[in-house]
Amino acid sequence: MQSRTPDIGGADEVPLGTEVPLGTEVAVAVAGARRRALRDGDRQIDTAHLLHSLLEADPETRLALPGGPDRVVRLLGYLVQRSIGYGLRWRGSVEGSRALPLLPEGGVPGWSPAAAIAMGEAYARAAARGPGPVEGLDLLAALALDPRCRAVEVLAHAGIDAAGLRVRPVAGRWVRSHTGDGPVGA
Repeated sequence: MQSRTPDIGGADEVPLGTEVPLGTEVAVAVAGARRRALRDGDRQIDTAHLLHSLLEADPETRLALPGGPDRVVRLLGYLVQRSIGYGLRWRGSVEGSRALPLLPEGGVPGWSPAAAIAMGEAYARAAARGPGPVEGLDLLAALALDPRCRAVEVLAHAGIDAAGLRVRPVAGRWVRSHTGDGPVGA
């Protein structure tokens, strides 16, 4: 009898940019995204898996979202619905990235192209900021770059404008808006 657990081989490997360490919250989010993909029966970690796990693992990322705790709860509600209806149309399909550069040939095993590209961008943002690990805001900003990825689709359903999450580091610190509505767009 064949196993019903999908093979997402290679998902233990974090794609692109491994010269910069992952911060604790991001490492927890990546591990959580892998578990979530396995549990949901998905063959690859996608950007919605990363967003869901990142929100659960990183309080700073939750605080960066506009709309406060109520909006975060709404967003998490949409992400939870993935396995019971909201994301069923994604089942069996590969999340590509039509808005960001292509991956090296062959992609990253166990990762959707969009998720692998977002992780690579998170590493690049951390490296540009200076010494230190990849932080949750690096990954959040990277996820927000692809307007057609699953994470951005879920953000839009929760009423969050992904363009406003494209934060930028300045002198090793994250720049936030003066109104308290979240990070300043890059």
